[in-house]
Amino acid sequence: MNWLWTSVFHAAAMFWEVLWALVFGFTISAALQVFVSKEQMAKHFGQVNLRSIALATGLGAASSSCSYAAAAAARSAFQKGAALVVVLAFMFASTNLVVELGAVLWLLMGWQFVAAEVVGALLLIALIWGLGALMFPKELEEEAREHSSNLQEESHCHGTGEGNVDKWTQIANAFVMDWSMLWKEMALGFLISGLLGTLVPTDWWKALFLNGSSPLLQSVENAIVGPLVAVASFVCSIGNIPLASVLWSGGISFGGVVSFIYADLIVIPLILVYRKYYGTRPTFFIVAAMFVSMVLAGVVVDALFTALHLVPSGPRPANAVSEAGFSWNYTTFLNFAAIVWSASLGFLYVRKRAIAEHGAH
Repeated sequence: MNWLWTSVFHAAAMFWEVLWALVFGFTISAALQVFVSKEQMAKHFGQVNLRSIALATGLGAASSSCSYAAAAAARSAFQKGAALVVVLAFMFASTNLVVELGAVLWLLMGWQFVAAEVVGALLLIALIWGLGALMFPKELEEEAREHSSNLQEESHCHGTGEGNVDKWTQIANAFVMDWSMLWKEMALGFLISGLLGTLVPTDWWKALFLNGSSPLLQSVENAIVGPLVAVASFVCSIGNIPLASVLWSGGISFGGVVSFIYADLIVIPLILVYRKYYGTRPTFFIVAAMFVSMVLAGVVVDALFTALHLVPSGPRPANAVSEAGFSWNYTTFLNFAAIVWSASLGFLYVRKRAIAEHGAH
């Protein structure tokens, strides 16, 4: 059973790496639900234009690096009146333009990948803006908004209709409700990523990617296969950087690595989350537009960095999955702070429930 314990250990280590970002992201989601009115959200993000896309990009870059938390924050903004394309731009920015992801990417893979991540993320946002106009049916956003509104009503509109409760308690309520909606998907994602990192040999990854063919064909095939591997691997945001290292050491192209990193937003657990948030039909179009954007961004970044001679050359380094573990570093202290913060919000939530039950009796 050593393989099982090793897989669980890797899953736990990857969860530990992103715990503080998860807490931070869900806190932002809760704050949006409580402090930002529907009128404010509709005013700044209700229209799809350069200003709203730029604002969403900046807000995303300043927020969470976790794809699950980004999806929760985007759903909150959408329920408040933000346009669908704008919240998709926010999600791309919040999972690809954040400092902590760039730091991990630099340490594990090099500065060239950080530069490619930034350039490609901006290209992704431009592509999703254009593809949204081309691919989304006119009534799609209204259908998604109606489904999201029904979900909000089923959740008793947590954090928005409690005028007799203080704001911190409303934030705690929204925070706990978001975690309760997504914890199963997140647990499944981390566990499967640990299994893949433990059981799948490097040679198997190498067999997935074209090598020795024409550069254009190899770039396109790798940029397509990269996101598909991400979909199957269930890896979340920063947690997919170690697996990206596995793919890079296994022979995937530069652009294929980049498209793989972007694809943390279309892993199977998140697709199920989108279906819960927006409905089946809108989710199909959202995921399709995301996938096409990721592939195109990977191909363009590969061509650009190759032309500029910025693609790393020489022997590929060993992967970093086997090095996943627990150590005393800045992540440890950030996680301790996140645990204390979560416990404080949990206490407020439990206290509110106890007061409500006492009042009912």
